[in-house]
Amino acid sequence: MPLSPSPASPPTVAVIGGGPAGLMAAEALAGAGIAVDVYDAMPSVGRKFLMAGKGGMNLTHSEPAERFVGRYGKRAAQLAPLLERFDAAALRAWVHGLGIDTFVGSSGRVFPTDMKAAPMLRAWLHRLRESGVRLHMRHRWIGWDDADTPGSVPALRFATPDGERRVAADAIVLALGGGSWARLGSDGAWVPLLAARGVEVAPLRPANCGFDVAWSEHFRARFAGQPVKTVAIGLTDADGNAHYRQGEFVVTESGIEGSLVYALSAPMRDLLDAGQEGTIVLDLAPDMDAARVAADVTRPRGARSLSSHLQSRLGIAGVKAGLLRECLAKEAVQEPARLAAAIKALPLRLARPRPIDEVISSAGGVTFDAMDSRLMLSAMPGVFCAGEMLDWEAPTGGYLLTACFASGLAAGRGAAQWLARG
Repeated sequence: MPLSPSPASPPTVAVIGGGPAGLMAAEALAGAGIAVDVYDAMPSVGRKFLMAGKGGMNLTHSEPAERFVGRYGKRAAQLAPLLERFDAAALRAWVHGLGIDTFVGSSGRVFPTDMKAAPMLRAWLHRLRESGVRLHMRHRWIGWDDADTPGSVPALRFATPDGERRVAADAIVLALGGGSWARLGSDGAWVPLLAARGVEVAPLRPANCGFDVAWSEHFRARFAGQPVKTVAIGLTDADGNAHYRQGEFVVTESGIEGSLVYALSAPMRDLLDAGQEGTIVLDLAPDMDAARVAADVTRPRGARSLSSHLQSRLGIAGVKAGLLRECLAKEAVQEPARLAAAIKALPLRLARPRPIDEVISSAGGVTFDAMDSRLMLSAMPGVFCAGEMLDWEAPTGGYLLTACFASGLAAGRGAAQWLARG
């Protein structure tokens, strides 16, 4: 049976998606005195949130606001107003309100003191239930039902273990996630449902991802799984901008991944998407200038082998030496000038990003042009969007979670304001 609120009852809002954005929207709505029902396809909420916390729950980052907002790249201008209303400091204060202490690590990242996500989620769910928020698990949204709702927010259709269910609400907040980690609920199945309603959706693409490289069998067998430390990656993006960042990454069976790769994955991916050759350069000795490297390479080595010479003078050994031999022609390794140049700028050709379902996050989604400042869809009044399903991306380091919380809060407040104005 349709669920229609009586005139005497408070307005109801259906929030679809039980991740950080959806739960934050629910909290904002409940605080405004609105009846809130949260629907999620999974048996429990916050599954990707809990997975993200397994290696240490990185909540946000403590760097200055201007630099923080700049981490969102091409979408910094669109996200800035949301982050001004709920920035890193506000997020920390909110977490403290749940009874969870936080600390700032040496890298500037912010963590709960116990480094875990589960206690925070339990405290949050307890507070939400206390405020009247109702959670409905194993409710997979499958589309709209326009019957008997002319001129109003369309009813929702859910697949449940007990069969299809139809739900009517006065407003809707969609917080359905992007396209990564489908087994945790973010499968991108919502894209055609919104596109069919005239909502502009940018294609979902992998973000914070690894890349495939055509390793030789010898290199793969010997070095897969090994970290490449004290290294830098340089590239020129599709717009002609130069990028150079130092850190570390890991050689995998299929290519490369790790924090340094994730930090530059957006320009790397965009190069490949633009049909350009996806070649990056590795600086295997980023703490030494080119002149120092050239001098050490050409220094007489006596009876020592080239491998021993490079290790003793430059610390080039193991996987770094393997990369040189993998990416350079055999004769180039024996030519000091070419070898020295390669140590500072070793070309490495990327084949493709890893599949979207296995990456940390996704880019693309509902465009900001498709929404107003309250995150309400222009094509569907009364329907709001939040979280990773919006067209933005950010590197790891707390930026993903912060924007999910901030956009969820904005969508919840936006829905409450829309309902209040009738």
